[in-house]
Amino acid sequence: MKIFNSLDEIQDIEPAVVALGNFDGIHRGHQEIINRSVREAETAGLKSGVFTFSNHTSTILKTVPPVKNILYPDQKISILESMRVDYLFNIPFTEEILAMEPVTFIDEILVKKFNIREAYCGFNYSFGHKASGTPEVLMHEGILRGFGIHVQEPYTIDGIVVSSTYIRQLIAEGRMEECTKFMGRMYSIDGEVAVGNKIGRTIGFPTCNTVVDDTMIAPPNGVYITMCTVNGVRHPSVTNVGVKPTIGTYEKNIETHIFNFNEDVYGRKIRVEFIRHTRPEMKFNGIDELRKQIENDCIEAKIYHRDRGML
Repeated sequence: MKIFNSLDEIQDIEPAVVALGNFDGIHRGHQEIINRSVREAETAGLKSGVFTFSNHTSTILKTVPPVKNILYPDQKISILESMRVDYLFNIPFTEEILAMEPVTFIDEILVKKFNIREAYCGFNYSFGHKASGTPEVLMHEGILRGFGIHVQEPYTIDGIVVSSTYIRQLIAEGRMEECTKFMGRMYSIDGEVAVGNKIGRTIGFPTCNTVVDDTMIAPPNGVYITMCTVNGVRHPSVTNVGVKPTIGTYEKNIETHIFNFNEDVYGRKIRVEFIRHTRPEMKFNGIDELRKQIENDCIEAKIYHRDRGML
């Protein structure tokens, strides 16, 4: 997959079928749009492309509170590569693009830069000045300019429209199994393992401690059944998200205990995938009570993993 990180980099590319959208979660609805565009491109002998922004539009629109990310940039790229996309137009969203009239956006970007032959987008796709560009505008202007438009109707699961907004809500409420169903993959958080207070190690449950990335949507405080990836290998694990109220006052962080694992991972980057929320974070009456609860948390997580052949 060839990645273009600015409009200036795009010069004389081959005719393309392009999926248009923020694709900030590449959820099941996004996947439908992208897969349809890739299949169309392969059938027509054209290149397939995805046009998205490298920064969320809220950063320019000054949305309050800021919209949190669902995917890291490298995750987005990896997922799109796995979907056989030829071109990724990963362009910064700027004041200039925000102010473009829809027809200018179509002519200067879609036609001139992307050499577009067919476009795929969602029913609520918008672009241009004051979001006045719509799928209907694309259809009208496409007829005049000789490119086709395919609009994806609302994609639903169990009668609910799949959207990044809804997925953020699921994550914020700790509804991780539903999140997996709507995203088509488990929600995950990356981080570099830092030295913690080592309380977990002293009570028999060493953990990999990572800081919550403020740019990412984070699940609520509590205990989760998880999978933890270290050096490309996924391991069954259990994770606490929170502030460790039993032992002091701390910033919100992520502590992951990996089963049957004793490697030194300080300074390494890990990925924690969230499977199921099992309980909220609680304050216990001392370390012994905390240890007993952690034992119970581990037993519950191990049963889950063993039932699925992961342990």
